[in-house]
Amino acid sequence: MNVRRSAAVLAAVTVIGAATPAAAAPSPTPSQAFPSALYGDKDPKFDGVWRQSLALLAQDTVGEKPAAKSVEWLVRQQCEDGGFAPYRADPAAACDAKTMVDSNQTAAAVQALAALGGHDAVTGKAITWLKSVQNKDGGWGYAPGGPSDTNSTSVVIGALAAAGEKPDQVEKGGKSPYDALLKLTLPCGGDGDGAFAFQPDKKGELAANADATAAGVLGALGKGMVVKPGKKSDATCAEPRTPEQAADNGAAYLAQTLAEDDNHLTSALAGADPQPDHGNTADAVVALAARGETAQAEKSLGWLEKNSATWAAQNGPAAYAQLILAAHATGANPRDFGGTDLVKRLNATGPAPQTSEKTASAEDESDSKSDFFGVWWYVGVCLVAGIGIGFLFTGRKKKQQS
Repeated sequence: MNVRRSAAVLAAVTVIGAATPAAAAPSPTPSQAFPSALYGDKDPKFDGVWRQSLALLAQDTVGEKPAAKSVEWLVRQQCEDGGFAPYRADPAAACDAKTMVDSNQTAAAVQALAALGGHDAVTGKAITWLKSVQNKDGGWGYAPGGPSDTNSTSVVIGALAAAGEKPDQVEKGGKSPYDALLKLTLPCGGDGDGAFAFQPDKKGELAANADATAAGVLGALGKGMVVKPGKKSDATCAEPRTPEQAADNGAAYLAQTLAEDDNHLTSALAGADPQPDHGNTADAVVALAARGETAQAEKSLGWLEKNSATWAAQNGPAAYAQLILAAHATGANPRDFGGTDLVKRLNATGPAPQTSEKTASAEDESDSKSDFFGVWWYVGVCLVAGIGIGFLFTGRKKKQQS
């Protein structure tokens, strides 16, 4: 679910000739003032639209009404052709050939704005742009013209579905996104056993990738980032002739991989020991829940409840959003996530939402109080609503995920 992460970003910079981004973006200096409407306080160069989209989507999912200026910031990031770049410091300036628009930021923005409603013109232009850069195999790469990968293809499928399109009917050269995904699945048996690869290597071979598999399961199911527990399939691993079978295979691979490693995924940079991968584990929880593998999804969510606090605090809004979406997918309460209110933590990384279910309840209760209390309650809300904070990237470190 993430920008599309390390592997995707590395693939993208290979295509567009940019320097490989650092593993973590630097915090702003006094001369680097980022918009107060933006969530996160770290350099948004590589992930501004992505993290903003996840933050707004997570808020909407739990009944919050995002700050108007934060939504407007996201809308204004769109280029005239419909695509979104990670971050445009001056949205009033026209996009040009040097503006690095990409499928992931664009698809994430579509999912967020479609959920919020009232932005059909923006999402319509974005969908038109996405269709214009679809590859002949039916999929999408991170950057226009780049080879199709599972993560990018899947997040675009989620955007198409959110915008009311039928992904199986969005074709290029007679190929749909599902055709592209099926070509990126590994056979049953042996290494990989039904997993998805990110994309073929230089020799055209596929290698199992847990993060790509989580994305692929959602894509094959035609789902976006927000899901509810689905119906479990009893199918065993078989040749993936249909998207549903590919989703079954991928979910089984994820469930087994998580169970074998203390209910979480790991990743490692070259030459380093494997480390827990909180972001990919959260993505896997969403994918498993969508496919009805709720038992393993709940176990992995439990691991996240115990172990993700430091990771989320370090990585900011997109990380909190991932955890909120994982909790939502399993029916858990994101406001009491191992003793942490994820919604409160997310909201603290940017402008306070306009309203929420919680605030609405407080308003109803306040009606029965004295006029004196009501006046001061109103003043307090106005003061809080006037506070704007600005904040960063999802936990998707710029590295190849395992």
